[in-house]
Amino acid sequence: MNTIVEGAIRAFELLTSGDRDVFQVTVLTLVVSGIATVISLLLGIPLGLWLALEDFAGKQVLISLVNFGMGLPPVVMGLVVSLLLWRSGPLGSLNLMYTPTAMILTQAAIAFSIVVGFSFAAIVSLNPNLRLRLLSMGATPWQVNWLLIKEARLGLVAAVIAGFGRVISEVGASMMVGGNIKGQTRVLTTAIVMEVGKGNYDIAMAIAFILLMITYSVVVSLTILQQDKKLL
Repeated sequence: MNTIVEGAIRAFELLTSGDRDVFQVTVLTLVVSGIATVISLLLGIPLGLWLALEDFAGKQVLISLVNFGMGLPPVVMGLVVSLLLWRSGPLGSLNLMYTPTAMILTQAAIAFSIVVGFSFAAIVSLNPNLRLRLLSMGATPWQVNWLLIKEARLGLVAAVIAGFGRVISEVGASMMVGGNIKGQTRVLTTAIVMEVGKGNYDIAMAIAFILLMITYSVVVSLTILQQDKKLL
């Protein structure tokens, strides 16, 4: 209990003192997780929409792969990306290993299946006659898709929350492809692991509080957006 209290006090001190290292790690965490989430949304929402609206051979297989990906351990994804980006791997010539770019790619891959799965569920839950009704009223396919996305807004924002929550809390894969290098690839989660390994539990708890505050702030903002009736 003392460690938790000390951690909370230490977190307040770090935030108010303008600690450069903490600020740098926090910013990198937001940049990496933010970009990874955006990439997963840009790729995942269209795929989820397509899966929900189209019928084709092998659809059930693809959906099962998406569901499998939602439960795939992040460390496995980190291993796969590491093998691809390692010097002897097929993408080794890009020299992306142990860079923020590698971390973004890994986190985007981790969030991708989650976004696809939530988007698919959100669109499928809509009235199946809604699309036909919109088309009969003269709406173009693009207009129909946009209106369906607006109707499924609650579920799609949940996809954003789930995807962001998954990547900002990820640690194993980030360490594998990023290396936890100070000033380059160290993020809040890997910093926590490092401080615990050094026995600095008060500092680790302080960083954990900062991570929780950031995550909660983002989730609250998205929840407000989700519940805003003006956007319906």
